[in-house]
Amino acid sequence: MMSPRKSKEHSQAEASGLVLSKKDVARLEREDRRARETAKPVTGLRRVFAQIQSDRKETLTQPGATGWNRPGGGPVGFVERPYELQGTTVQLCGYWPFIAGSGVDLVGAPLGVDLRRRSLVCADPISWFTSELIRNPSAFVLGQPGLGKSSLVKRMVAVLLDWGIIPMALSDARPDYVDLIRAADGQVIEFAPGRAHINPMDMSAFAAALADVKNENAREEGLNDLRTQQLSLMSGLVAMFARRSLEPHETTILSHAIRTLDPNLTTPALIPDLTEFIQSRPATLRTLTLTHEDEDAYDARVQGLLDALISMGPDGLYGNLFSRRTSAHIIPGKPVVFDVSGVNENDTVLMAAVQSLCWNLGTVTVATEKILTTDRGIPPKHYLLVMDELWKVLRASDQMVYFVDSLTRLNRGRGIGQIMITHTMNDLKLSSGTLTDVAWGFVNRSEMVFLGGLAPDEMGNLETVFALSDTEKSWITDWTDDSGGGVGTERRPHTGKFILKTGKRPGIPFKVLQVAAEVAVTETNQAWKPRPIT
Repeated sequence: MMSPRKSKEHSQAEASGLVLSKKDVARLEREDRRARETAKPVTGLRRVFAQIQSDRKETLTQPGATGWNRPGGGPVGFVERPYELQGTTVQLCGYWPFIAGSGVDLVGAPLGVDLRRRSLVCADPISWFTSELIRNPSAFVLGQPGLGKSSLVKRMVAVLLDWGIIPMALSDARPDYVDLIRAADGQVIEFAPGRAHINPMDMSAFAAALADVKNENAREEGLNDLRTQQLSLMSGLVAMFARRSLEPHETTILSHAIRTLDPNLTTPALIPDLTEFIQSRPATLRTLTLTHEDEDAYDARVQGLLDALISMGPDGLYGNLFSRRTSAHIIPGKPVVFDVSGVNENDTVLMAAVQSLCWNLGTVTVATEKILTTDRGIPPKHYLLVMDELWKVLRASDQMVYFVDSLTRLNRGRGIGQIMITHTMNDLKLSSGTLTDVAWGFVNRSEMVFLGGLAPDEMGNLETVFALSDTEKSWITDWTDDSGGGVGTERRPHTGKFILKTGKRPGIPFKVLQVAAEVAVTETNQAWKPRPIT
């Protein structure tokens, strides 16, 4: 159908007797078709293309929302508009809990990328505590072996070290942190039979440091604390080797003998010296044991104590490990790691004794330095205590459970942050319900928890404690399958994936991304690496 104007022209041509050529007819039909298309409303893709052409004309002289839309301008092809939902609690109740969590502040060590938002995730227990995001500078890391727990912790340690926080790995049993501390020009102290010696009664280095304190009251308080730590440590070690709790008269004998042999904490006695002194039946000890002139009664009273001391001495199972002068003292203000990888893991008594000794020395170092910095009027240093393979510590001795409990309760006041690492919540199920409850307190007081891959039956009551959503639980269980894929795929796709939980708030899923400089100090499979043949 032709338009009215074209129809009129065609009728006039017929009335005048003129014959239109095929070219004229085709021209008239084209003009008629264009007129009809112009009269139609522009809809659908035609409207979109028309808008694009219009927008492009406008951006030839100035950039638009997606950049310069002209040759060489490089405009963004597509920008997705973020969606937003808003409604009442009744309307949006199905969207709770928000499993993706909210955006996290860029506070702390940069850990990796958010698995949902692709944004940067930053966190560590000390930075979040000082920024008042959490109330306790403590973190707990859970995950099955080989899924990146050590790499996560080493990232936080390395960044905090650059920010002035001093790391202390006081019982490295694998070892995992020796390479990192050595790379940071820190102190590596080996402690194992045949390698080094530590005298558990040696507080001389700390006492010498306190001798320069000008404040007399602070100096005396520090020396009293050293004496208390010395006696408490020795009592605990002897009890471990005796495999029982010490009787009141036995702790009295130990205290008096140590004070007599080392009155000023400057001449530390050795285990053989202590044993010989008790065996000599001094009058003061006979009086304290209420045996007086009865030597046979005295010998009976001290027999159990002497048995434990002899087993710790050079004639015992561990040789000179505890019965020679200390090979190396902790240097205050310097990163330090105790390499106890040479200790037999199956010897629970020795493992508990070594760990107790190392951790006590670490806490004494921090307490002494705090007194020194306060006396000198300089800012105190802050420390990060790393407790890896926590299950070995807790199962070594019941006393270690209470020792770790005291550390987690008091570290905030001492200026110490802490990171505890273990495989599953089942590691905290100990020999009795009382000990298990104490161990669960470690998790409850750790407001920052990193959850890696866990089997469904290994999560314990994490669901109750942290209000895990179904999606979060599916992530955790899926991440245990780290077998990788075929050619061209990532071999271990779930390594380094964690959920950061703070209380019962929605978690933040992220993946730790390593940089090249970290590879050399984060490899925990060194035992499987080929060594050059010499």
